[in-house]
Amino acid sequence: MARSDMQTSETTFAAGDLRPEALCDMGLMYATGRGCDPDLVSAHKWLNIAAIRGCDRAAELRADLARSMSKADLATALREAREWMTMH
Repeated sequence: MARSDMQTSETTFAAGDLRPEALCDMGLMYATGRGCDPDLVSAHKWLNIAAIRGCDRAAELRADLARSMSKADLATALREAREWMTMH
């Protein structure tokens, strides 16, 4: 997925497609680099949001991912998720 497609996907979430499974898929996309450069901070952010919205799978994936992240990156991911949740 090209960078503009990722931005379109993120815009779709902002526009109302907030299904936990879709948010989990966004996290997986960033975690695996499927169509984009891997970005663990963004992956954790989306998995965290999906988990908060009730996706058990996202909660498990988020926990696995967090074990491989630095404390600074984890703090950034949590802050970005909190900011996104505040706006949506």
